[in-house]
Amino acid sequence: MNTDSEQSSTPLNSSGRLSHVDSDGEAHMVDVGDKNSSFRRATATSTITLNKEAYLSVVKNTASKGSVLTVAKIAGIQAAKQTSSLIPLCHQINLNKVEIMFKFSENHRTSTTTKSAPDNITSSQNSGERNKEYPARFRLQITCTVSCHDKTGVEMEALVGASIAALTVYDMCKAVDKTAVIGDTRLLYKEGGKSGMFSAE
Repeated sequence: MNTDSEQSSTPLNSSGRLSHVDSDGEAHMVDVGDKNSSFRRATATSTITLNKEAYLSVVKNTASKGSVLTVAKIAGIQAAKQTSSLIPLCHQINLNKVEIMFKFSENHRTSTTTKSAPDNITSSQNSGERNKEYPARFRLQITCTVSCHDKTGVEMEALVGASIAALTVYDMCKAVDKTAVIGDTRLLYKEGGKSGMFSAE
């Protein structure tokens, strides 16, 4: 049974229930026919961490498949426009604009410290192992901003755009880095509609 704190953290609409669940507990598509069209905008992010070889292939534009960021940007824009075909209960929305941005954090490291040395390693050897620096990982942050003038918001379009752009980077780089990790996919900002503005910052 849910506690009060668990219940309060559940995303509910103003009527106190999930908007995509009807009174019988069945999933349904929300009827937006009576809503007024208004300006809506949302920004979402996703990240992918790459090894040095993959990172250099991106920034130097030497990946075997071509320009990684160009292809990822096109894929993210295309995906945002196809959101209603991918997410079952999303509405078809006439989008005004989809913008994909990229930012590298060159000093991001996911493994800089030590792994445990085997029991048969001497203390001096163990010390050397502890001081060993492991390969850097370079973090690429992808943001997708979507806007429209419509009856429902574009949060899902922004999330889908960022996610597919990240997956495309993986596809473009997997020949040199199958260990790339995608994560931290989330909504950063939205405005418009009955619920107003939201900012994760």
